[in-house]
Amino acid sequence: MADALGPVLERLWQTILSRRGADPKTSYTAKLFARGTGKIAQKLGEEAVEAVIEGVRGDPARLAAESADLLYHLLVLWAATGVAPEDVAAELARREGRSGIDEKRARDS
Repeated sequence: MADALGPVLERLWQTILSRRGADPKTSYTAKLFARGTGKIAQKLGEEAVEAVIEGVRGDPARLAAESADLLYHLLVLWAATGVAPEDVAAELARREGRSGIDEKRARDS
């Protein structure tokens, strides 16, 4: 999986970073940055709902398309709030080897 997604997500991340400060009239990403974190988060939520709907419907092609939208908006939110992919990777590595139940229990206490 990482072999397929890694390079694509890295290129997308670099493209998103390059759009900060770009002209919102010519770049959707720049337009999101200009509208602020709240709007970016709203768009992420909308895309998450759309991905859930397609997952329930069982259409793999539509789920893949909505998943791409979801990942894009998540990366934009990271960029807008100062979260780097390395930060998320470190958190995932920290959780590695723990059961989801144990991880949830540790967060709740």
